[in-house]
Amino acid sequence: MLPANSTIISGPCSAETREQVLETARGLSNIGIDFFRAGIWKPRTRPGEFEGIGNEGISWLCEARETYGLKIATEVAKTEHVELALKNNFDMIWIGARSTVNPFTVQEIAESLMGTNIKVMVKNPVNPDLKLWVGAIERIIKAGITDVSAIHRGFSVYEKTLYRNDPNWQIPIDLRQELPHIPLICDPSHIGGRAHLLLPLAQKAMDLHYDGLMIESHCDPKHAWTDAKQQITPLELKSLLNSLTIRNRAEIDEDVILRLRDQINQTDDQLIQLLRNRMRISEEIGVFKKDKNHVILQKNQWEEALKRNVINARKVGLSEEFVTQLFKLIHQDSIRIQSEILSKNEND
Repeated sequence: MLPANSTIISGPCSAETREQVLETARGLSNIGIDFFRAGIWKPRTRPGEFEGIGNEGISWLCEARETYGLKIATEVAKTEHVELALKNNFDMIWIGARSTVNPFTVQEIAESLMGTNIKVMVKNPVNPDLKLWVGAIERIIKAGITDVSAIHRGFSVYEKTLYRNDPNWQIPIDLRQELPHIPLICDPSHIGGRAHLLLPLAQKAMDLHYDGLMIESHCDPKHAWTDAKQQITPLELKSLLNSLTIRNRAEIDEDVILRLRDQINQTDDQLIQLLRNRMRISEEIGVFKKDKNHVILQKNQWEEALKRNVINARKVGLSEEFVTQLFKLIHQDSIRIQSEILSKNEND
């Protein structure tokens, strides 16, 4: 079970019918969630997909609040949405990933919030850009909103991975360093994209000291109009929350941990030196290619090197995904170094 001060936000991806909203709300009211969420206006990737029930769904959420005593929340993407949420006394709104990516959209929403005290959550942008996320939150704070939270819902990547959206845990960790007083909520539904991934993702978030979870719940997930694979029933949500292990959150200062951290620091220093040595070799290769008038990218050689490194990584128990991304970054910087050498004027 979660710590007492954790925030739980749950409800269907989309408000579909009055019956679906109320049935889901009824099931969730027995769990003790903090906010009942449902999308009314749905920004979809392609035209023709279900883009939300629209304004009609507002009354359904209000009825769920009146009937079951739940606080209600929905996503907003423009001034009209904010005005309707405020007019109907929504308890919280959130700005979605497709909106966060656009500073003009966030600024429009921020201006429409001025003079109010509604709770606002800001999802990370679709692309892995910490500055965009921080900037969106700062725009909302500058509008005078004092109760602002961040939602980590993962990031789109070109390569296929285990997850619908790559969690890239380092970015929310960095966000906490930039904005230490902003509560951080994890959305394992959009990170995982499939119900069986929710528990391990939620557990990881709790182990990283997140302040709460936003998990999509539907009274009949198999027949959901949107994101059916990632939604779970209220009973399944209750089981998931009860299955979480809450670890000691006190600061660790035992001698053993301190020694291990010192070993990590020393290893990191060695890694940096190894990387510097590798880049020096890349510089020498760049000089050779310039001398021989060769192109930078040797496609076959790169593919063979990556394959060899992945095989070696598997042998010692390292993650294939981690090693692939690591060597892609190293290769990218090697290309940068060689590009600078090849483009450098002989007389410079």
